[in-house]
Amino acid sequence: MTDAATKPTIVLVHGAWADGSSWDAVTRTLQSQGFEVLVPPNLLRGLSDDSAYVASFLAQRTSGPVVLVGHSYGGAVITNAGTAGDVRALVYVNAFMPDEGETVVQLLDASTSALGVADPTTIFDIAGYPGAPEGAAEVFLKPEVVHASFAQDLDEATRWTIAASQRPASLVANVTPSGPPAWRSIPSWAVIGTDDLVIPVDVLRRMAERAGSTVSEVGASHVSMVSHPETTVDAILAAVATV
Repeated sequence: MTDAATKPTIVLVHGAWADGSSWDAVTRTLQSQGFEVLVPPNLLRGLSDDSAYVASFLAQRTSGPVVLVGHSYGGAVITNAGTAGDVRALVYVNAFMPDEGETVVQLLDASTSALGVADPTTIFDIAGYPGAPEGAAEVFLKPEVVHASFAQDLDEATRWTIAASQRPASLVANVTPSGPPAWRSIPSWAVIGTDDLVIPVDVLRRMAERAGSTVSEVGASHVSMVSHPETTVDAILAAVATV
């Protein structure tokens, strides 16, 4: 049993086309139960840099045990940053769980992902940014993709808000090979939205099985922590109970 004196810190890492507000419902619930919750920004510039930033955040902003949670691309980040600090458990929410040397793009190869199109300009708006590496640019989801494939189980007003406020990812983020995975040495939980059109359910299940994760499934879109936050909270609490 975890009491107030020994509760771990919960660190929530958002994915691409999102920001810390995507965790609001989860954050409020956990805070109401007495947990310290931290929601660092995910820079979305490249897996190496993003993971180094989160690892530095963990080292400097936490003390004592941590449950580290990632959504979508944030799962790739926590896979690489999870060996920093005192991370005792990993929770993946509709998230990538790469093995060493894998990229996000490779994990989606030959899948039915809505992002797997021949012409990326049909689903993305692409724009340059200052200081971008050669060949890099920012990628925004077109609003119709947010409505139909990213957050299709949310109300229309919320979908429009997501489309307007999304944080774009750099093109290089999804093609950077992952390092040694934290899930090989740290127990993990996986929340799988069975209506996920970004990371198809068969891909999510395959990654979770490979990692030996404790799995919970919910009939939800890619943003299950927004549409069904209770499922994510339950998975986090299950992880907490083992710390």
